[in-house]
Amino acid sequence: MVALSIIIPSYNRLWALPQAIDSCRATKSPHEIIVVDDGGTDGTSDWLAQQPDIVHVRTDNWGKDWAVNKAFSMAKGDYVRFLDSDDWLELDANDGQLEVARRTDADIVVAGYRTFDDRTNHWVEAPWAETDDFIAQQLGESQSGHYSAFLFKRSFIADVWHRQEFLANDDRMFILEVALKHPRIAVWDRFALVHRHHARGRLQMPSASETVPVHLAELKIYKKIYRLLADRGEMNARRGKASTRGRLWPLAHQIARYDLDEATRVFEMIRELDPTFTVPGSGFLPRLYNTLGFRKAAILLRIRRFFMWPLNMMGIGLGQ
Repeated sequence: MVALSIIIPSYNRLWALPQAIDSCRATKSPHEIIVVDDGGTDGTSDWLAQQPDIVHVRTDNWGKDWAVNKAFSMAKGDYVRFLDSDDWLELDANDGQLEVARRTDADIVVAGYRTFDDRTNHWVEAPWAETDDFIAQQLGESQSGHYSAFLFKRSFIADVWHRQEFLANDDRMFILEVALKHPRIAVWDRFALVHRHHARGRLQMPSASETVPVHLAELKIYKKIYRLLADRGEMNARRGKASTRGRLWPLAHQIARYDLDEATRVFEMIRELDPTFTVPGSGFLPRLYNTLGFRKAAILLRIRRFFMWPLNMMGIGLGQ
């Protein structure tokens, strides 16, 4: 019987894929590694064909979500992990989390993670933050973790898909959908994942021209989640407040750059969810928004950006 299925979507990531796969092999438990080469052109398929312990799937570049869903339909493990091809696992993560899973019969075994920046050799640690409300945490109340650091019981997430309509936020929608199922959470109190930052682009990291649909997709996620929670009678002040600072406020600020009316509606949603909301922080931007109000401050920032644009082009801009 397969204890763990590890699903890795890959597109032109042969420069990083061997390290990701080697980290998955570091387990004594029965496991399978399913790698989906989603139409890559860098020789990934040829390399995978030489790896006898890999379940190799080739798809026609339909995107990460199609690749992950295809692999999940083939998975046989009691538990499943989703891993990007440019990240890797910590040495004891698989066995450690599986031991917790077997002992607790958890639906999710969570853990902390670390980030590593290829460009600067800089490490940042993100330990798991304890919570008594997984939904509030995932809405933004505290450090929500990285879902590749989690093990999911395959039977528990059988009806939760990676949804392509949410673009680069597909994993955010996935984990929120899982949270809505009220999983039993167990903690492996160590770091399970290394999340790599680099300059080569990520599978679904948007370019500058693609940020608008990504922002709107993220907004769609939260509207959908709030509606589902309200319909179930599970929306409360804590969960409303959780999402305003961590998720919705940065989103309103970004959307205001190109759609002031939509951004104003987002801010009105923030005030409905948390009537006591004030823009967090003590710098220039929070003071501006809290003094002038959202719409007036956003207009002033637009004017400021317009006049600062020539300096920004010369590399001497003054920020926002």
